[in-house]
Formats: sequence, C-alpha cells, structure tokens
Amino acid sequence: MKIAHVPRRFVESHWGGTESVILETCRCLQRLDHKVQILTPSALSDVAAETIQGVSVRRFPYFYPWIGLDAEAKRRLDQKGGNLFSFQLMNALSKEPGLDIIHLHTAKRLGGIVRHVARKRRIPYIVSVHGGLLDVPAAEAQSWTEPTLGKTEWGKLLGWWVGSRRVFDDAAAILVLGAEEARLVEAQYPRTKVVQFPNGVDTGRFAAGDGRSFRLKHGIPESARVILVMGRLDPQKNQLLAVKALPAIRAQVPDAHLLLIGHVTNDAYAGSIRRTIDEDGLGDAVTLIPGVSAASPDLVNAFHAADLFLLPSIHEPFGIVILEAWAAGRAVVAARVGGIPSFCNDGEDALLFESGNASQLAEHVVSLLAHPDRARALSDKGRRKAVDSFDWNSVTGRLICLYEEAIRANPFR
Repeated sequence: MKIAHVPRRFVESHWGGTESVILETCRCLQRLDHKVQILTPSALSDVAAETIQGVSVRRFPYFYPWIGLDAEAKRRLDQKGGNLFSFQLMNALSKEPGLDIIHLHTAKRLGGIVRHVARKRRIPYIVSVHGGLLDVPAAEAQSWTEPTLGKTEWGKLLGWWVGSRRVFDDAAAILVLGAEEARLVEAQYPRTKVVQFPNGVDTGRFAAGDGRSFRLKHGIPESARVILVMGRLDPQKNQLLAVKALPAIRAQVPDAHLLLIGHVTNDAYAGSIRRTIDEDGLGDAVTLIPGVSAASPDLVNAFHAADLFLLPSIHEPFGIVILEAWAAGRAVVAARVGGIPSFCNDGEDALLFESGNASQLAEHVVSLLAHPDRARALSDKGRRKAVDSFDWNSVTGRLICLYEEAIRANPFR
C-alpha cells in the first residue's frame, strides 16, 4: 500500500521522539515493500526535498494566520505548537498518485487539511497523538499559544473550511500512547476507534555502542558515574530538576556526572539551565550537548557512555527514550507521568519517582549508582521487554493491520 505521513514539521536540526517514531515507522514499512512519503510544512528548514535514512521527505511553504506576528514569534511557533496552514501541502496531498491512506501526526488546521483531502479523495486517515491531546498539563498547553497572545487571528475561517474541529471525529482511528490518555479520548470521541498504541525501538541498533570514545570526545572522565538525560531543552523535559538534584547525588556519589543532550526548543529555559549550573558551581560535573543528529553514532554511543538513564519530565505521553535506554542495556529512573507507568513496572524494570520530587529522584539515582547489581537487574529486565514487546518490526506489523482495517472500513468510500 502507499502511505503519506504528515507531521507538523520534520527536520534533523530539531529532532525528538516524534521524528524518531515517524522515521523508524517509515523505514520499517519500506522494508516490508510498502511505499511511504513524509509530506510536511517547511518549518525550521529551507530544504524542499531530501532523503533521510532512505525515506523521502517533501516540505511545503506555510503561514501562521495571525496579524502582527514578528519573526521571533514565528520561530517559537515553529519550534513548538504552532497552528499553521499550507495551501501547497494541501495541493500535494490532493495530487499524490495511488495514495491508500494518510497517517496524520498532528491536528488543528494542518489536521483539517488532511481531513479535507481525505474526504475529497475518499480515502481514510488515522491520527497519532504524540504530544498528548487531553492529558496535558495546563501550563504546557498554554505555552504552545503564548507567542500569539495579543495578536489578531484571521485563520478561523480556514479552520472552518477544512473542518479542523472534526479531525478526531472523522478519523478512522486515533492512536494514543498512555492508558489515561486512551480513557480520556474514548470518553471525548465515543464514535471513533481509539487504540492505545506503543512506540517502538530499533533494538539491534542500540544494542552496541562505543561509550569510551564518546567520553573521550566530550571530555567526560573515565571514572565518572554518568547520568544521561536525553530530550529537547524545554520545560516539559524538566532537565532543571536533574541539575538541582545533582549536589545531593554527588554528596553520596562524588564522581556522579550529569550528561544533558537535546536540541533547544526554548532558549530561555536553556539559559536557566546554564545559569543554574554556573551558580551552583557544577561546571565540571555537567556536560551539556545541544542536540545530536538522529543518524549520528553519538546517539547510540551516549547511552553506552552512561551508567544509567534519567527521564525527569513533567509531562511525557510515552517516553521513547526509555525504550532506547533499555535496548542499550541501561537502567532507567523516570518520573511517574503520562504514559510511562503504562509500560514501566516500578521496581522491576525501572525506578519511578513523583514528578518534581528532586529528593526522591536523587534517592533512586544514588541507589543504582551505589548498587550496580540492582541497576543490572533492572536493565536486564528492561532490555528483554524492549526486545520482546517494542521492537519496530512487531510494532509496525500491528500498525499495518490498523491500516488495512481502516481501508476496509473507510467511511469516506
């Protein structure tokens, strides 16, 4: 079959879990002889077409329908949450030959474009909810629209035209990551098929890496006990909590070293992290790397350079980086938020702490650094779970079944 994947943006310079999921899904579909293309607005990229790890990506001009947006506001909307529109993308989807189904990875006006085209072409579409739909903290949801405050919006007519408020009602299926999100979405959209559908991981890719060369490259001492936090530098990921907990960790494990890796999506937040590191005199105990390319060996090597993986997010619909850490054989400490408790068993394959609780975070990290046997037991169970339940081949096989079911039950036929 032929599938078009439509995310809000897709660019290597601002990579995250959503991009990893889409790319690996497409690569696996291609290995199974399906045809795929990623069609997306050109947010944060001026490259109209390229191939990323064998997957074709086409980008199209877009705009934000507000009066008075300056360049900085547009850049912030590009980075996170921007409700954009693209006539060129609509035209490309309308004319793409032989399309069987559209897999949408966003909503709002861009989702309305997909709905409009799908109805017109009489083909189904499904929606994956990567960043949360209903189970999102209010402060985070508000931050998505902050750059538009005080500006005049003229795009509501566009939304009405393409049916942006009907995106989830008319989808053949809504794919969500966490159990609580699934419950909320089922209650909100009782007539739409809702599937709790996991992310996956390339277990073979993450199984082996060169942690020693990574440490040498970035000046991390061989004797350091490395705590890896990987995710975009954004309040949602809450790296600042890890920085604030580091002095308590080092009081018991003096050679503990924090490794932060992530593209910057919030400049002010990244600045606050750097200031806290300086003010607390942690410069020698923290390595901050502003992003690693998805195709770079450093992405895998970073996990193998670490003694454990930490995910301190305040909101996390799933947490694909946990799967990557498991596949690399690393013990995991994570916040008990979003979809994480849906697949992590506290005390068996991960240690979970209450969101924002720096002392509990530090306690869990110290317990694993001080007791390698316990860390090894957690990581062994995590790796087995990643291989048995979350390898991309098995996850994509389930997705193909959903595609086939959506095509058979196509409401637009």
